[in-house]
Amino acid sequence: MIKSMTGFGRGEYSDDTYTFNVEIKTVNNRYNDVIIRMPKQLTYLEENIKRYIKRDISRGRVEVYISMEYETESPVEVNVDISLARSYRSALENLLTELGIEHKIGLEDILTLEDIVRTERKEIDEDLVWNCLSKALDIALENVMNMRKEEGVALKEDIECQLEKIDSMILKIEERAPFIVEEYRDRLRERIKELLDGKQELDEERLNYEVVLFADKSDINEEIVRFKSHIKQFYKSLESKGPIGRKLDFLVQEMHREINTIGSKANDLTVTNCVVDIKSELEKIREQVQNIE
Repeated sequence: MIKSMTGFGRGEYSDDTYTFNVEIKTVNNRYNDVIIRMPKQLTYLEENIKRYIKRDISRGRVEVYISMEYETESPVEVNVDISLARSYRSALENLLTELGIEHKIGLEDILTLEDIVRTERKEIDEDLVWNCLSKALDIALENVMNMRKEEGVALKEDIECQLEKIDSMILKIEERAPFIVEEYRDRLRERIKELLDGKQELDEERLNYEVVLFADKSDINEEIVRFKSHIKQFYKSLESKGPIGRKLDFLVQEMHREINTIGSKANDLTVTNCVVDIKSELEKIREQVQNIE
């Protein structure tokens, strides 16, 4: 099943200690680029999270947003340095005595001094954190993958519709090809007769030689065979498992190359019109393929 590179999923999971909210947004990209935004205390998990995500998503830009909340006590521990506070008070009292200043030292005077109150973030339990976070990631990944698969189905249906149009136009070119040389012979014969104006005989050998040269230059049979082969490979790839975006992109390029050659070799209005229409459909497919994983 083909998957789009565009998707969004959200996951939330709570245990007795933590609550994690995870949002995953994916967009098309040539490579597999995972960008993670999360609390600083979780940065040690960054590579682990990337590997976890890349098990399911092999191509595209992936933006991951993670938030963490504590379910029980505060994550910050407040410590008061009592001995330092006593030293500050003693020093302030000595200063007031030396300067002869009458002032009653209060708590507000002590609290404004450096290092009396310190806050420290509590150490987290890494196993508990990963156990909770991985479950939130699983939920978000499931949601984003479901969205990518749904859009992939729509892309597949649209591409197959365009391939059917291309297939019918290639068949039209194939049916038209045998008549191109014969019509060229007839036009050339009539043109030479007009130029000679009955004054001399038409040189059939020379005429046949020119027709053979034209037939060799305008032969598009090989290009048609290769183009039809690319279409078959395209259909087969749409049914395969795993990432196929790069392969489809290559096949579109090859079909472009073949149809350009057909257009330049076949000196025929009907073929030229078909070539223009095929190029238009190929461009639509190319735009769709850019969003396939």
